[in-house]
Amino acid sequence: QVQLVESGGGLVQAGGSLRLSCAASGSIFSINSMGWYRQVPGKQRELVATITSGGSINYADSVKGRFSISRDNAKNTVYLQMNSLKPEDTTVYYCGAHVTVRGATFLYWGQGTQVTVSS
Repeated sequence: QVQLVESGGGLVQAGGSLRLSCAASGSIFSINSMGWYRQVPGKQRELVATITSGGSINYADSVKGRFSISRDNAKNTVYLQMNSLKPEDTTVYYCGAHVTVRGATFLYWGQGTQVTVSS
């Protein structure tokens, strides 16, 4: 069993910053990519940023230059530094990780953390 525990969401004014954290624990052999996604009610979950175990990074165009993803492989933890936040960034953010367990790779999700940006 693998668990992803997120923290760091909250309420911030437009232009402010928040830092999200996601720690993976459990029967982990290796973690391939880790990342952050967000989902507005009624819409599909969308990629925000991902980072591989080797450090390759991918950002959604809407967050490039404002958000920064990083990873501590020793702690199985991924971070998302969000700067210059906009009201349209308001939604639930989910941590996702492709984890290899007993020879098979699965996609796991955290429970989600709410980010609210007031105008």
